[in-house]
Amino acid sequence: MAASPHSPNSTFRRLRGQHSPAEFAALVRRAAKEIGETVSCDARYIGRVESGEIRCPNYAYERVFLHMFPGRTLADLGFSPRESVRGRSGRRAPLSLPLHRSPSSAKESDVLRRAFMAGGSATVAAATLSLTLLGDTRRLPSRAGESEAAAVEDAVRQIRLLDDRHGADALYRRAAEPLRTAYALLDAGATRQSTEDRLHSGAGELAVSVGWLAHDSGRFDDARSHYAEALATARVARDAGLEAHAFSNMAFLARDCGRSREAVRAAQAGLRAARSLGSPRLLSLLALREAGGWAGLADRKACEEALTRAHTEFSRGESDADPEWMSFFGQAELESLEARCWSALGEHARAARHARRAADLQDPHFARNVALYTAELAGDLARAGAPDEAAWAGGRVLDLLAEVQSTRIRSMLAETAETLIPHQRSPRVAAFLTRRVTV
Repeated sequence: MAASPHSPNSTFRRLRGQHSPAEFAALVRRAAKEIGETVSCDARYIGRVESGEIRCPNYAYERVFLHMFPGRTLADLGFSPRESVRGRSGRRAPLSLPLHRSPSSAKESDVLRRAFMAGGSATVAAATLSLTLLGDTRRLPSRAGESEAAAVEDAVRQIRLLDDRHGADALYRRAAEPLRTAYALLDAGATRQSTEDRLHSGAGELAVSVGWLAHDSGRFDDARSHYAEALATARVARDAGLEAHAFSNMAFLARDCGRSREAVRAAQAGLRAARSLGSPRLLSLLALREAGGWAGLADRKACEEALTRAHTEFSRGESDADPEWMSFFGQAELESLEARCWSALGEHARAARHARRAADLQDPHFARNVALYTAELAGDLARAGAPDEAAWAGGRVLDLLAEVQSTRIRSMLAETAETLIPHQRSPRVAAFLTRRVTV
């Protein structure tokens, strides 16, 4: 029997069995990969389902849950019928999301968050994301409620999902609208303190996500502004997790801009913010950010010390305290970040070994990261004196650019091509150089 709007979903809790919420969330993510779906499931999401807060999952989670429990319906899993959930229609319109109920009207307004993917053959040429009120910001509710907070959180998840699949270039401009809406909601205030806390966190995470889209598409000044906005939001809300996230991305941006000492200082500030959060994986990521800064400063000893700390923290495994946004950080990303350190220190053959492991370990479903890691591999191989192998890796990246739009990856390929020009008598290198110009 489906859970009522205010009752716990005891059926789903029984299905979890002896697994902890974090363990079960990992099983959900694994099942999603099996069917080519992407969900950012964590212990908090499982808790929301079991408490009855999530009465009916979105379509991505629905497909995953039905895959995990074949032969059962959503009702068998304790969920309410989709058409009975306020603000949701019974028709299959992916990514439609209720935002708020005006206090002066019984009619429910919708916030639309949709991703439209268009392209030739099976290739995605663009992705559009919007989260806007019917009308404009003048029609915001007098006070934001739980549905508004949930809408902002879901917009963050959708941006991350689309970025994983298609890269940032097609998303950045369109993601500015949900960010404006989120901060307008924050300015309007909330019905209760817990909701306002969620809005602060959600708006800040959205600012980080939009900043990343700017970062990955080469708009470094815009990225810096968005990251600073996220950091300010974190400090106003005294949200240590958001502060650590903002500093992590600021360190990454500083490294990419050649400001290595700033990268070190930002990473160390993130580490201070993260120490009380109980997430070894977050500490590992921030140590890697610090290592990247030290590598840029050519301080090998400090870099190696930071890498050692990163590996030690990573080996402690996943934790219930790991932030949802860190779902990208696994062994493949660790290998990639270490590869960048060795590359900056001039050890390109060693960097290539780590970059190859990163590309091999990455789930093919995350096309952007596969392209990124393979582009890193191509660059390291070219600088290590293996031009034919570099051209082969570069060709793989060109294949992936049919569905991934990332200025950063294209810039990396351009640098690799420049390194390979002296070797253009090689047929494989020549083919790569010719093809890169036309793609």
